[in-house]
Amino acid sequence: MKKEKFHIEYVFDKVSNRSLWNHLTTPTGLSSWFADDVSIDNETYTFSWDKTQEEAEIIAMKPEISIRYRWIDDDDDQSYFEFIIHIIELTGSTSLEITDFAEPNEKADAIALWDSQVDVLKRTLGI
Repeated sequence: MKKEKFHIEYVFDKVSNRSLWNHLTTPTGLSSWFADDVSIDNETYTFSWDKTQEEAEIIAMKPEISIRYRWIDDDDDQSYFEFIIHIIELTGSTSLEITDFAEPNEKADAIALWDSQVDVLKRTLGI
């Protein structure tokens, strides 16, 4: 079954863009909310959860704005997950847009997982 792209957005009040960026791109930051452990070897990120490991590579990046990762084992060459930081001009708040792909029958679970993970990210950032 073909995966569908979806976007979700989260608003962060009073967060440093630098701090948010570091949580989206560095092993220390990512392991504080996204995975149990993260390491980098020659631009390959290894994400570990319990006894599971997945490797991803960066396929696009605009420093302090967006980063796009692709799972190396993913059979779908078109899928990726991406973090984009936006500043909401009217309020001065920061939003995090996440783009991901999931099979239609797994989309609700994927969104629920992102909601849970971003809650951890917000706590980690002190929000």
